[in-house]
Amino acid sequence: MSLIKVEDIAYVRFSAPDLDAMEEFLVDFGLVRAARTDATLFMRGTGPEPYAHVTHKGAPGFVGVAFRAGGVADLEKLARAENRGVEALDGPGGGRVVTLRDPDGHRLEIVAGREPASEIVVTREFATNDAFGYPRFNRPKRVGQGPSRVKRLGHLVLGVTDFARAKEWWSSRLGFISSDEWPEQNPRGAFMRCDRGATLVDHHTVGLMSGGVRFGHAAFEVTDFDDLMRGNAHLYARTRHHEWGVGRHYLGSQIFDYWSDPWGHTVEHWTDGDLMDADWGTRHVAPEIVPAVQWGEGRPPR
Repeated sequence: MSLIKVEDIAYVRFSAPDLDAMEEFLVDFGLVRAARTDATLFMRGTGPEPYAHVTHKGAPGFVGVAFRAGGVADLEKLARAENRGVEALDGPGGGRVVTLRDPDGHRLEIVAGREPASEIVVTREFATNDAFGYPRFNRPKRVGQGPSRVKRLGHLVLGVTDFARAKEWWSSRLGFISSDEWPEQNPRGAFMRCDRGATLVDHHTVGLMSGGVRFGHAAFEVTDFDDLMRGNAHLYARTRHHEWGVGRHYLGSQIFDYWSDPWGHTVEHWTDGDLMDADWGTRHVAPEIVPAVQWGEGRPPR
């Protein structure tokens, strides 16, 4: 049993010395400005979350991650158990927040009560012809140029010093379930999903991997495969730094494409990932499966 069960990831926080440069990159990446002050930049996707990426002016670095709770009552329960306060959340949409630190010092914000933003409408412009059917006729497919259309933040990967300790903390407080762990004996990492019972959730909302405290990457869902490739071409044209892709992961099954922001933080475009409910349980895999791809180039050396 866990104290609460978070419903999804909400946003990531970074700091950077140049908000103009960060905004220019994030626009190229496919996010839209939600709000900006002299000290803070809020960027959103097309979905209802009021923002998905926050940058504070300062030395470059990863600041923290937020997860959405089911309601303010969950925040109050968590705050009592952790001897923390429930505070007002600053930013578009308002809301309330409890701020925690995991055993490795990663900052977690658990939020509720945010007012949703008006969704930015993105329609499916073209049906897909394939061997199972040919619904598009007398209409050539023209994807167009420009950034991908990011819908939402989907997951985050973090490095930890002690996986067993981290797993117990994240599971007992926030309700995360391991989808895949590796190796079977004395696991050192996992992709973990939210526990929403029969409601389908992403294969992983957080990845925890032994090897030291670090930020791994933040992953943002785009409209579809054509949209991901459109963004790939746009980012290359804008001479952004490409890290890895395009390919399809083995664990989670997403089609992926990895890029670096101007300060070297890894951000991912993804589409077509796996969905699971709580009954799917946990699988154990060999460590070499973790970076494996079903097609595309393997992970480059670091």
